Amino acid sequence: MTTRVAVAGSTGSIGTQTLEVLRAEEGRYELAALGASGGNLELLVQQAREHRPKVVAVADESTAPAVSGALPECEVRAGADALASLAEDADVIVNGVVGFAGLSVTMAALQAGRRLALANKESLIAAGPVVQRARRTPGAELVPVDSEHCAIHQCLRANDNRARVDRVILTASGGPFRGRRADELDEVTIADALAHPTWSMGPKITVDSSTLMNKGLEVIEANELFGEPAGDGGCGIGFDHIDVVVHPQSIVHSMVEFTDGATIAQLSLPDMRLPIGYALAFPDRITSAFGAIDWAHLGRLDFEPPDHEAFPCLGLAYEAGRAGETAPAWLNAANEVAVQAFLDGEIRWADIGPVLRTALDLYPGTAATDVGAVIDTDREARVAARSVIQAALLGP
Repeated sequence: MTTRVAVAGSTGSIGTQTLEVLRAEEGRYELAALGASGGNLELLVQQAREHRPKVVAVADESTAPAVSGALPECEVRAGADALASLAEDADVIVNGVVGFAGLSVTMAALQAGRRLALANKESLIAAGPVVQRARRTPGAELVPVDSEHCAIHQCLRANDNRARVDRVILTASGGPFRGRRADELDEVTIADALAHPTWSMGPKITVDSSTLMNKGLEVIEANELFGEPAGDGGCGIGFDHIDVVVHPQSIVHSMVEFTDGATIAQLSLPDMRLPIGYALAFPDRITSAFGAIDWAHLGRLDFEPPDHEAFPCLGLAYEAGRAGETAPAWLNAANEVAVQAFLDGEIRWADIGPVLRTALDLYPGTAATDVGAVIDTDREARVAARSVIQAALLGP
């Protein structure tokens, strides 16, 4: 039976690689719907013409006439809810939307009782308690697409008793500034921060990797994905049992350590098509071997602890995660503002951590009662972060 797939964020890195997987697994999947929140309409139209989905969605209503004119055979949906509506049309929804904007897609997919292949970490991080309730919808299933959480998902499958899990160990490449001391990072440029040594990603995620905020957000995400009690599908561990280790080769994507001292890891070459294919096919596997290792020529594998002084964002993420409720949403929103300010040349790379430290100190402690509370927190945090940046620019 053909599995119907919808791809939200189809013109981004995850979206385009999802379509590569569908192309490689021809006949197994049907692209039922795709949509984009950005402005690359030419690529969106090109994708639709190749894969012939029934539905195409665009977040910007002003672009709908052009898309409809180019794709007369498709139903074109437009507006704030257009991407979320794709959950109605597929068995599996790939959420590759970048940033907090992906929350509506996450909620719609889970509330519709569909499988969510989640690459949008921000929605789970920002709205963790709310998303957890949606995960309990009959038929809803969340399979992570992040390489690290996909690795943990696979490692946990090797064990039939989650109570025997002792630690989850997330690996971090270390980004382009691995090994540099704090005093060596004062004058790094935007180009330096975007020169990731291993992965090809969008600018926001690449900057997050350079500050280790990406890994900090993944720690929060790991707690949301796997920290629930064992009876609820988690492995019953919390932040004290989620560790980060720097692994520059990005071959070991993450590990799970069990109570008897055994560690199970998932290894492959860096290729996001592997976790995408895993999420699409679970509990089966695709037949296309993305990321297969040539073991005879693998070489060395190195591991080292992260430098919290040079990369304070990792510790801030642990702090926000332990605070719970909407604290992760506050930190995530402030980080999006700080990263954009860096990319716009307003602040230095070295200012991102201090801006976030000050912004987190302003967190008001709002409870995560519903999506509205999360949205309000996101908005307030962005205002607070902008105020912190403006105060820094104006000086004493």
